[in-house]
Amino acid sequence: GIADVYARIIGNRLTETWGQPVVVENRTGAGGNIGADVVAKSAPDGYTLGVGNIGTHAVNVTLFSKLPYDPVRDFAPIALMLEAEGLLVVHPSVPVQSVPELIAHARANPAALTFASAGMGTASHLAGELFKAMAKVDMLHVPYKGNVPAITDLLAGQTSLIFATMPTVLPHARAGKLRALATIGTVRSKAAPDLPTVAETLPGFEVTNWV
Repeated sequence: GIADVYARIIGNRLTETWGQPVVVENRTGAGGNIGADVVAKSAPDGYTLGVGNIGTHAVNVTLFSKLPYDPVRDFAPIALMLEAEGLLVVHPSVPVQSVPELIAHARANPAALTFASAGMGTASHLAGELFKAMAKVDMLHVPYKGNVPAITDLLAGQTSLIFATMPTVLPHARAGKLRALATIGTVRSKAAPDLPTVAETLPGFEVTNWV
């Protein structure tokens, strides 16, 4: 996933700077809550750093009846790592080439499409729910314990589509293993300038994901 990729990039640079190894440890599940809780409960000695995101530190507090940590009190923010651009991709077996075609297909086949996500409450989940509400379509949500298993099953055709961070799915789209339909920000991406935004079909649609 995007957090893992950038954690390793920064971890390598910190290893070089500090002269001691930085180990990246993934703790997936519960929309990032499990990993965030490990950091929150660790000794406050600077040896355990967390890679949080819009889910663990902003959205999840509104979605879960009780978090095992306080996203403000239990952490000391250090830096914004990135604001990740997102992409809507479908499995090639889905007979659509654009967002309008996807909406028409979903309306003609209620509940037939499945959208994968990195877990309940994650940006990929909320993007799918926002799309359902704005497009007035019915799709089945399939949550996973992270982006990697979600994308793996999408590549295998077990699900229909996903709203994911661009670095995790754009290479598969360029290889023809997935079909990119649109970006999910407010403006077209420099990384894929030929792709429209979902907002060009559904004005007001916007999903951002910061880490």
